[in-house]
Amino acid sequence: MKKHHLSFFLIVLLGLCVISCKEETKETEEIHTKVATEQPFTVDYATGFTLTEFPDYTLLEVSGAFPESKDTYKYALVKATQNITKSEGSLTQALENNTINAIIKVPLASVVVTSTTHIPSLEMLGVDHTLTGFPNLDYISSEQTRTRIEAGDIKELGQNESLNTEVAIDLNPDAVIGFGVDGQNKSLNSLERAGIPVLYNGDWVEKSPLGKAEWVKFFGALYGKSKEADSIFTAIETAYLDTKKLAQNVTNRPTVLSGAMYKDIWYLPHGESWPAQLIEDAGGDYLWKDTKGTGSIALNIESVLEKGQDAQLWIAPGQFGSYSKLAEANKVYTQFEAFQHKKTYTFTSKKGATGGLLYYELAPNRPDIVLKDLVYYLHPELIPDYQPYFYTPFED
Repeated sequence: MKKHHLSFFLIVLLGLCVISCKEETKETEEIHTKVATEQPFTVDYATGFTLTEFPDYTLLEVSGAFPESKDTYKYALVKATQNITKSEGSLTQALENNTINAIIKVPLASVVVTSTTHIPSLEMLGVDHTLTGFPNLDYISSEQTRTRIEAGDIKELGQNESLNTEVAIDLNPDAVIGFGVDGQNKSLNSLERAGIPVLYNGDWVEKSPLGKAEWVKFFGALYGKSKEADSIFTAIETAYLDTKKLAQNVTNRPTVLSGAMYKDIWYLPHGESWPAQLIEDAGGDYLWKDTKGTGSIALNIESVLEKGQDAQLWIAPGQFGSYSKLAEANKVYTQFEAFQHKKTYTFTSKKGATGGLLYYELAPNRPDIVLKDLVYYLHPELIPDYQPYFYTPFED
């Protein structure tokens, strides 16, 4: 009989605990929601990250680190002066619930980044002096950052897929901003085991031009410069939308071909990619705009010739920079109308001191400039005095 009374008592006690825990969780969620509503960080175009401010930390969530990523990485950004061990509140609960991937003390005093697309954000925010290491320094084109490389302020870290972890650990950065295709980078895992916080940045996964550029806010949060990052992005957004508006009501939309062959396969952007969106916003008619996907399409030369032979403009023709080189590589290129009428434009003419292409580094951060370049070539009457920055005509 006593056992039955004891069992009943335990069941009632357990029930009260569950109700109490649920009420506490609900109350905490309501507090979080209230704070997040009162102090939001706006992310309007990027789909791969969010920022939410709580009383004792900022939650940075990256859900688009890789294509088709199903994981969400959560990072707690905590003021460098804050004593985490004595922290009470939302951060403590998040840590207890084991929902945080890493705690990052901000503002960062030193950082390692792994993609050239990260460099412009550091420079625009005025924090490029914190960069201490990078994989394959030759890819960096920025004159400003190359000056620091030549001075020995930025260390070579090998290749992105196999970082020199010994050098990276010796640098002991406050954080490493990772770039990868599937989250299985063994080098980054080694750095995490060494106690160095690693964050994933998925700017390259974004579909829209402004979505890519908005990742400057990711870096703004890491340096306590969210207001500055917001202002930088607003200026880019305004310039982009103003240029887009110019081309919005054009009556003619020139047909556009893109890409070139590599080992007998022609690679060109899918219709949902950011290059395709730029052509659309510039008032062009991209011939493969109806294809689904955000990466590259691999086609045989016959299908490209059939559909694109009469295209009025040809942009981004691979690594080629002149008509003679194009013809030398393959005579079939000479059959395209854009080749014959000298309407082919490339971004390969602007290179850094060690061969890196400036377009790959800066264009994702400055889609407003890319858009103006395209509008100039598609509809020169709209901005007749503009001097193109990335794209230039072939040399001959």
